[in-house]
Amino acid sequence: MRVIELSNHPGDMLHDVSLRREATQRRAQARYDDALIQHRARVQTIRVRRDRARRNRQWRSWLRLVLAVWAESRRKPPKPAGPPPSDTDTQERIKAGIAGEQLVATQLGRALDDDWTLLRGYRNRRGEIDHLLLGPKGLFAIEVKNINATVSIDGDRWRADKYDNYGNLVEQREIADQKGRSPSEQLNEPAADLERFLHERGQRVTVQRVVVLAHKRSRVGSRRHPTVHVGTSAEYVLSLVKDSTATLDERQRADAERLIRRDHDFNERRRR
Repeated sequence: MRVIELSNHPGDMLHDVSLRREATQRRAQARYDDALIQHRARVQTIRVRRDRARRNRQWRSWLRLVLAVWAESRRKPPKPAGPPPSDTDTQERIKAGIAGEQLVATQLGRALDDDWTLLRGYRNRRGEIDHLLLGPKGLFAIEVKNINATVSIDGDRWRADKYDNYGNLVEQREIADQKGRSPSEQLNEPAADLERFLHERGQRVTVQRVVVLAHKRSRVGSRRHPTVHVGTSAEYVLSLVKDSTATLDERQRADAERLIRRDHDFNERRRR
C-alpha cells in the first residue's frame, strides 16, 4: 500500500501545545527570576542597615533588623510550578490519537497491496479526515477515535459510557468536538464536500465513511440509525473493503488521487 502524507494535523497540534507549554514555563521562570532579584535586593538592604546599626552600637535597632533579615529571608518567592495539568492531559490525548491513527495505517498497509493508496491528513473547507483509502474497490474516508469507553450511537448523537470492573456505570458523557459535532458529523461534513468536489469534476465516486474506535478498551454499544460505519479495528475496514461493490480502474484512481491532492492543497493555502 502506498502512503501519501498530505498533512500532519495531530503532529502540528502536539507541536503547538509543546510551544505553548514552553512559552508558559519561560514566562513563569522570568517572573520568578525578577522576583528573586528583588527579594535578594531587599534582604541585602536590610543587612546593610543591620551592620550599620551594629557598628554604631545601636543595639535596639540592630536586634530589630536582625529579626527583619530573618523574616524577609523567609519570604523568598516560590519556584515556578510545572506545566498546567490541562496541557499535559492535552499532550497525552494527542499522542494517544497519533498512536491510534498509526496503528490503523500500519494494519491496513500489511493487508493491502500497491493498488491501494492511503492519503493521510486530508483537509477541506468542512474539516479534516484522518485517512482516505483509495483503491480498486472504492474510496473510504476513515476517522480514527481513541475513546476508552463503550460508545452508543443514535443517529449523529454519540455517547461514551464507562464502567468499573464490576460492570457498574461510573461515567456518561456526550462525544463531541469543540464545535459540538459528533464523530459521525466530523467525518460526514468533509466527506460529503469531497464527494461533491469529485462529482463536479466528472468522478462519480462514492465516499464510504468509517469511524474506527482504536482504543483497546473501545466497545460499540447500542446503534440506532448510524450515519457512518463504526468498528473497533482496521480489520473492520478491511471487511468493508472486501464487501464493497464499487470498482475503480487504474485511470479513475489516478484521476481521483490527483483531484484529492489538488483540493487539499487549495484548502491548505486558503487556511494559511
